[in-house]
Amino acid sequence: MATTPAKPASPAAAKPKQTTISMKQIAATIAGDHEMPKKKAEEILGDLVGLVTKHLKKGDRIRLAGLGILVVRKRAARMGRNPATGQPIQIKASKKVAFRAAKELKEAV
Repeated sequence: MATTPAKPASPAAAKPKQTTISMKQIAATIAGDHEMPKKKAEEILGDLVGLVTKHLKKGDRIRLAGLGILVVRKRAARMGRNPATGQPIQIKASKKVAFRAAKELKEAV
């Protein structure tokens, strides 16, 4: 009796389920590692987010050693297409936050 070759697993089946970690979970870990109240760790992380946002709004680059660089990039106005109708549409200029991973992070992942 001839056997048929097994079908290769689909790429989606091979990927492990991704977990999302919240700021509260990170704060709880930091609080446990540094023997501080969770509220204080959450406050510090909140302040970090606020400072990063403030500096990015001013146009500054943020370098986080071992993690990477955050910078605001300008996107020029351009023509696009409405995917439903195929009609050309004008997309206005915008800004986006770009992240470039540090060498240490790339090697660790």
